[in-house]
Amino acid sequence: MAESGSQPRYHFIIFGASGFTGRFVLEEVARCAGEAREELRWAAAGRSRARLETALTQAAEALGKPELKTEVDIIVADVDDPESLAEMCKQAVIVLNCVGPYRFYGEPVVKACVENGAHCIDISGEPQFLESMQLNYDSQAAEKGVYVVGSCGFDSIPADMGVLYTRDQFKGTLTAVESFLTASMGPEGGCIHDGTWQSAVYGLADSDKLRSLRKKFSHKPLPVVGTRIKRRGALFYSDEIQQYAVPFMGADPSVVKRTQRFLSEEHQESPVQYGAYAGVGGVSSVMKLLFAGLMFFLLVKFSFGRKLLIKFPEFFSFGFFSKEGPTRKQMEGSSFRFAFYGEGYTEGQDPSQGKPNAKIRTLVQGPEAGYVATPIAMVQAAITILNEPDSLPEKGGVYTPGAAFAKTTLIDRLNKHGIQFSVL
Repeated sequence: MAESGSQPRYHFIIFGASGFTGRFVLEEVARCAGEAREELRWAAAGRSRARLETALTQAAEALGKPELKTEVDIIVADVDDPESLAEMCKQAVIVLNCVGPYRFYGEPVVKACVENGAHCIDISGEPQFLESMQLNYDSQAAEKGVYVVGSCGFDSIPADMGVLYTRDQFKGTLTAVESFLTASMGPEGGCIHDGTWQSAVYGLADSDKLRSLRKKFSHKPLPVVGTRIKRRGALFYSDEIQQYAVPFMGADPSVVKRTQRFLSEEHQESPVQYGAYAGVGGVSSVMKLLFAGLMFFLLVKFSFGRKLLIKFPEFFSFGFFSKEGPTRKQMEGSSFRFAFYGEGYTEGQDPSQGKPNAKIRTLVQGPEAGYVATPIAMVQAAITILNEPDSLPEKGGVYTPGAAFAKTTLIDRLNKHGIQFSVL
């Protein structure tokens, strides 16, 4: 138990460590603790001691580390019990929050972290949650010196840090970037756990609330440097990735824009315009997407439709989402690629004069996105906060990954752990 004036007992507490994604985050923390030069003290937290014990037993077997069953402390905490959350947060330097959907369960954890002095990171891909936390807790977090960093998983570290990497590698003023995401699966196929599906269902249903939330910030439009980026259609054939593509529906565009706003307003850096797209494959894949998309948009507008979508994710997504999630074999055979196409002006050229005169291509690639790359990104983000406090923004607050980690070695850490950044 941390007492007033004493150091927290644990560097990391994984909240939701027995959930589907939380179990893989637990394994990744155990791996990194084993390779750390100094002792990394950590604990597993959640609402069920029995489920946490099972998760530790499974991790011990998967990693060949039987000591996990006896040496890792368990903390019982529940989002419906504020006192238990406060007690958990008092014991942590950083809380790794894996309990979603965050729109329902995320705010009590952020509140408890801010009030009790623990940094907080999550793997949310829900713009409404992420932006509402910034609106409601940024000032309080700044006063407390607490860093709350959202979307520290596949949503949205590859995209957000990928744009910054592209900017840093460009010799001149980068003005616009488009990213194209493709995913590959092995012979076992693949799918995504339905927790992500639920977030998408509720997120689209509440899209009007997101628009009204954004008005509360009273942001001025970001200045456009260079030629304004051209938005692609709702479905188009991409010469860049040689397949059909659609606008990326996740949090990446909003997260990147928030990062660019922070860097522009706080550091007077030239903002980069961003367009995000995802490859969907050939004609047969397009037909499935059109049918599934039509059903999704029709049903998500009504309460009974949302219940159907939540109850039968496999049917409405053609097996892309499932309540069981992918198997370990499926994960081993899967990977992702983010191709970034940037343009701008070479050194000495005035961005206000003429069209961009230089281009750059970069790549971020890694293992299976949801349950291999996400834990890697989350844990390396946490280690960066722990080990590089002087490279973080000057004051605490609610940040995007790019805003929090722009001056750190996070990209180097990711490169060493299987998420590779390179110039093509």
